[in-house]
Formats: sequence, structure tokens, C-alpha cells
Amino acid sequence: MSTATSTVSAHTAAAKSVARRRENWASTRTYTSAAVIFIWCLLPFYWMIVTAFRDVGFTFDSAPFFTHVTWDNFVTVFSEDLGNHFARNLWNSFFISSVTTVVALLFGVFAAYALARLNFRGKFLVLGFILGASMFPGVAIVTPLFQLFTDIGWMGSYQAMIIPNISFVLPLTVYTLTSFFREMPWELEESARIDGCTQGQAFRKVIMPLAAPAVFTTAILAFIASWNEYLIANLFSNEATKTVTVAIASFAGSQPHQEPYTAVMAAGTVVTIPLVILVLVFQRKIVAGLTAGAVK
Repeated sequence: MSTATSTVSAHTAAAKSVARRRENWASTRTYTSAAVIFIWCLLPFYWMIVTAFRDVGFTFDSAPFFTHVTWDNFVTVFSEDLGNHFARNLWNSFFISSVTTVVALLFGVFAAYALARLNFRGKFLVLGFILGASMFPGVAIVTPLFQLFTDIGWMGSYQAMIIPNISFVLPLTVYTLTSFFREMPWELEESARIDGCTQGQAFRKVIMPLAAPAVFTTAILAFIASWNEYLIANLFSNEATKTVTVAIASFAGSQPHQEPYTAVMAAGTVVTIPLVILVLVFQRKIVAGLTAGAVK
């Protein structure tokens, strides 16, 4: 009897040991994968910052750490004597991205709510068209837009960049918010209607506060997409409305006949900082918005 008990105990201990090793191996793989992804994503950003603070004469120095540190590259970025108007370019990008995001959210929230809550003929066809529009290549509409904006005198204006950006960002906004609204339980809205709220009041006082994390997440994605847009801004802007993505591509450095790599890296660092700050400030809402669709 005691031999059988000892055998069972030994098998149990062995099974626990195997399970513990599997769990430790799974944890090791998870952390290793996360570390690889983390390094893979941040290494280019780190090298951009290192190069941004490096003296022009040591641009191609292969040292992986900060060497020959200087602030001259950032001075060059904002120096108007070299033909750079980077402060104005930053304002243009911020203004165009902000207007695009606000308009896309204004229409996207109502469109997503209607597609998620209302039953009407052809609803899934409409959603399919929206998804198809998000996959449509922007280069295919450049020529007709160029002709249209030339005819109506919009070339070089803000609206010539804002309106195409809205057409690119709006499908993403609608599709993302539709998925969130579809997961939200109907009982919340019905309870508000029973308590005397109209459909508009229920949407404003009950649905929108609960949808705030998803709206913030979508707004940040729309802002980043508009901030990084290059094709439309390159073709339809002029010196007064040029955005940072176009300005960096035509940058002038402090040395003639030399590609200003360090100045470009400094400009890239300045452009990336607002996006990093934006994500850090709204980090909790972004995480809540990304996970909200999985909670019922």
C-alpha cells in the first residue's frame, strides 16, 4: 500500500515538475519575443536620436552611443537663414491633422453608431464600401484631384490637403468605431430610454461616455495617419502650407553640396516628439479603447 502511495506521489511530483517547466518555458518565450519586438521597433528611433545630436563632421561615425554631441543640428532645423521654415511647417501639420481628426470623428461617430445600431437595407453593403475605400490607393486619385483643385483654385491651400486626408481617415474611423459600438450591450440604451431619455439624450449621456476610450484611440490613430501623410501634401502644398513630411524631404543643411543627414535626423526627432507625448498622455485611454471590444 505504501509502495503504491509512493508511486502515485512520485508521478504527481513529476507531473507538477513538467507543468512548471512548460510554464517557465512559455514565460521565457513570451518575454523573449516581447524583448525582440521592443528592440526591433525602438532601435531605428534610438539611432535617429543619436545621429540628431552628432556633429556634422562625424555623421557616419559607427559608435552606437552618443559621441561628438552638439545642438547645432536642431539650430539648423529652425534656421530660416538656410531657407528652412520648420516652425511654420510644424504648425501646418498640426492644423491639418487636427482639423482632419475632428471632422473625421464628427462624421465617423454618427456613421459608426448608425451602422452598429440601426437596421436598414444594404447596411452590410455600405460597410463593405467603407472598408473598400480604406484600401483604395491614394495615388489613383491624385490626377483627378490635381485637375479639380487647379480648376477651382485650391492648389496650395489647406483645404486641398484636409479634404483628401478626411477621405483617407474617415473609413478607418468608421470601421474602428463600428466594431466598438456593435459590442456595446443594447440594455444600456434601453434603460436610459425607459428612464425618460430621448434617443439623442441616451446617445449623448450614456453611449458617448462609455465610448470615450474607443473615440480617443481612434482620434490618435487618425491624427497620426494625417500627421505622417506625404503624397497629398507634397503635390498640393506650397511654401506657405508645406507640412513637416514635405519639408524634411527638401531640407537644407549647414554645409553646401552635402546631404544634411544629421539635420534630417534632428527634424525627425522633433516631429516624433509630439506623437510620443500624445500617446503617453492618453496611454490609459488607448489601452482601454483597444481592450474594450473584448469586454461585454
